[in-house]
Amino acid sequence: MTVEEARGRKSDHVRVQLEDLIAQMHPGEPLPAERELAARIGVARMTLRRAVDALVAEHRLLRRPGAGTFVAPPRVDQQLSATSFSTDMRSRGMVPGAHTALARLRPAGMMLASVLQIRPNAMTLHVRRVRTADGEPMALEDLHVPADLVPGLTGDDLEDSSFYTLLESRYGLLIASGTQSVEPHLVTVEEAELLHTQPGSAAFLFERTSRVQDGRVVEFVRSVYRGDRYRIVVDLNPRNPQTTG
Repeated sequence: MTVEEARGRKSDHVRVQLEDLIAQMHPGEPLPAERELAARIGVARMTLRRAVDALVAEHRLLRRPGAGTFVAPPRVDQQLSATSFSTDMRSRGMVPGAHTALARLRPAGMMLASVLQIRPNAMTLHVRRVRTADGEPMALEDLHVPADLVPGLTGDDLEDSSFYTLLESRYGLLIASGTQSVEPHLVTVEEAELLHTQPGSAAFLFERTSRVQDGRVVEFVRSVYRGDRYRIVVDLNPRNPQTTG
């Protein structure tokens, strides 16, 4: 195992431990002190701090100078509709694509298990893809799928391929419904490297869960779209159009 692989595994371990802790806490509740939490997880404080920083950047935790780090409160949802990545890119006259940057099987953990409605020790397939248009990175997508729903699926299968097309053609599963949210996001250093943009630049953060026809949750997707290259199309349906304007 290389040093970078070992470091990645330790980072994954810390993140899972933090996600499990957050899942048992209430919004606004403070995390234990850094020294205590690092000792509990069994990592250096610097390693813990990097994991906490990532969760703060994802708005899962809220840091208050001089007070500590707290579980972030839930955000207000607003229903909207958005064009798919492939449709949007084609409408711009571009060819959509996907490059698999990471693919691995791992236990869900408490946070992901809650979203996918599976056991915490159930295996999931995590695939990170760079979505491209005419070969240029446009979005970074992290796909999480219960492994038992897609036996044999690999990251190579999703290279320049549609996950939904594979679901239907290989596994006979059709997406029946889903929920998607979007919020502002600042690109992290790791995301910026993959998206070929600058850290701290504006982006859209999408989170989506989808169900198949029998009601099972088939995916949780977290996608970061470059703000300088992507737009959202919203359908507005006021109850009384005469009150607008």
